[in-house]
Amino acid sequence: MRLQTEFDAGGSGGKTIFRAGACYSRNRVRAVQLAIAWAMFILASGHGQSQQAQADKFRYQRAIVPGGTGPNRLEIDVALLAAASPFREFSRTVIEGRQEPAIIAKGGLGDVRIYDAANREIPYLLVAPPMPEPRWSEGRLLPVAATKRSSGFEADLGQSIRIDGLRLTGIPAPFLKRVRLEGSGDRSRWTVLVEEGTLFDLPAEKLKRLELEFAPGEYRYLRLTWDDSASARVPLPGLASARIVSAGSLPLPLRTPLQFRPRAGEPGVSRYRLHLPGANLPVTAVELACSGGNVLRQARVSEGRLVDYRMVPELLGLATLWHTVLGSTTTAELRIPITAPREAELELAIKNGDNPPLDLTRISAIFAYLPWIYFESPGKEPLTARFGNPDLAPPQYDLEASRDAIAKLRTVEAHWGEMHEEKPAVESPASNALPAAGALLDVGSFRYARKIPDGKPGLNAIRLDPAVLANSRMSDLRIAGADKRQIPYLIEKQEEPITVALPSPEKTAAPTARAAGGKQASGSVSFYRLRLPYANLPAARLVLTTSARVFRREMGVLLEKNPYHERQEPWTHRMVSATWSHADPETPAPPLLLQLTSMQTTEALLVVEEGDNSPLPLESASILLPSYRLRFFRPAGASLVLYYGDSNLEAPRYDLALLAPHLVGEAAEEITFGPENLSVLGKAAKYATQTIIFWVILGLAVVVLLALIARLVRKSAI
Repeated sequence: MRLQTEFDAGGSGGKTIFRAGACYSRNRVRAVQLAIAWAMFILASGHGQSQQAQADKFRYQRAIVPGGTGPNRLEIDVALLAAASPFREFSRTVIEGRQEPAIIAKGGLGDVRIYDAANREIPYLLVAPPMPEPRWSEGRLLPVAATKRSSGFEADLGQSIRIDGLRLTGIPAPFLKRVRLEGSGDRSRWTVLVEEGTLFDLPAEKLKRLELEFAPGEYRYLRLTWDDSASARVPLPGLASARIVSAGSLPLPLRTPLQFRPRAGEPGVSRYRLHLPGANLPVTAVELACSGGNVLRQARVSEGRLVDYRMVPELLGLATLWHTVLGSTTTAELRIPITAPREAELELAIKNGDNPPLDLTRISAIFAYLPWIYFESPGKEPLTARFGNPDLAPPQYDLEASRDAIAKLRTVEAHWGEMHEEKPAVESPASNALPAAGALLDVGSFRYARKIPDGKPGLNAIRLDPAVLANSRMSDLRIAGADKRQIPYLIEKQEEPITVALPSPEKTAAPTARAAGGKQASGSVSFYRLRLPYANLPAARLVLTTSARVFRREMGVLLEKNPYHERQEPWTHRMVSATWSHADPETPAPPLLLQLTSMQTTEALLVVEEGDNSPLPLESASILLPSYRLRFFRPAGASLVLYYGDSNLEAPRYDLALLAPHLVGEAAEEITFGPENLSVLGKAAKYATQTIIFWVILGLAVVVLLALIARLVRKSAI
């Protein structure tokens, strides 16, 4: 019974154990399920937190409006280029039928992420523009009845072809003609392709353009009409060829107008500062537009580049601008090809020669050929793009596997919406990584202090004025806050000069024969005293103007003896000599530029060898000084002072690895010093104290010496 019981118990127990095992198994499965669910919850929470943490690092957020569900095409615009990670790679492709190679941008926008309304990431691809493979179709020329004001021809391509250009050959040079181009499929309905174009071949000027480009379309017939109202007729071309549009045709490059401001420049040169929408943009050319007549001038574009702890001007592009007007026909080439800039500010210089400055009406930036964004939208609801995180690596999606098939897909056009700045620049991680202040500064060692005008927090640039240039060695410049801690900076040399007007030259008596150099010039000689605002100014250029129209004079600048050395014998040193002449009574004489070396005095003599003529009337005098700026990062609410005037200091050595990424490649708020208000510090006070001590000791020594002499006199009297 017991056995049975045990058996039963065992059986029961077995059953119980079996059932318990089943319960245990179910509990274990349930526990595993709970553990998995908990792990998934933790992972989802972590992923959500990771996404939220990642989203918090983006500086910009922008809406995307899909064109529909499924494959979408989104074009890259200027706002995205200015805010997202820049393009760093460029390839040049020579394309048949195009005068310039195509420059294609690569390797950018790696920080862009696209999210749906549920904050799920949407994969995307950057699709490069396809390489064009142009083919040309020759047309059979058909004559067109000429009128008193026009002539032309038609070209029959044999069949309707999708084309986007026309090329002519075999027209005798020289010629320059306005044209109108139309296209048709049946010779009854015509579409205007080029309302008013210009074709020319001018061998003497080395100018040639025999191609017209227009929007792609399917046409069999092309009709070109010459405008003969202001020029002679031209014969039929030897050949007219239409460019066939292939799958690889390049679109028109992106362009945007730029803000520009005139800057100070030397005589005969116009300078402008161009403001780009952002730094590190894939810009390949700067294009000008101006009003007026014929133009033939040299132009150059430059920007500051970091070299040996300094920002120095670097040439980005050089070109000859030309603008030709013949009767009512105008043609121009006012484009300056440049390498991709790194800064948000460019410097444009145009050599005017003897001409007035150009009347610029517009300046535009032309971009490299850019990729477009492909994504598959889950619906028509707006999406969100986030960008502005330079530390983020480019994404890698499985969508990459379908790249080859994208060209065959039918896509709809998506559009950009409004953009919002989620994290200001001064609060971004990049700016917080920059040390706001450096080591403590002993301000007592400087002779001068200058309050820096208040400005916005972030990157600032202050231009050094003549007072700073004269009283510093550049290596002794220091910026410090109220706590006397240094603010790191970079020195930036600029091409534009600082123009300082001088008092009108004062006529003065001639120096002695020995001082004048030991020889007397034939005829009369006029001497004028030039007064400079400061001694020890750096090397500069003296600019003189005159109201005379026809003249020729030998000019020179003499440096007299140092006025601080009264015992020095009289002497003069001729710094520079030049011939100033003008022979056109109808135009004003160009200014004269004389190169001056650095002088320790504030005066110099201007010598004019008049010959047997009346004295040359001098209207004005000015000097052109080299221009420098200090780039620094201003902490919020900081009151800053510029210290200088310590000849024993070497140039500061800031950590360039931390400094350069924040002070280079960004647009800086430019500030200038107000009216000069120098404060004499440290060394001047030390010199004054030392002078007082010297005279006190000397006085005591005299008193003691007189006392000793009196004592000796009394002894000798005894």
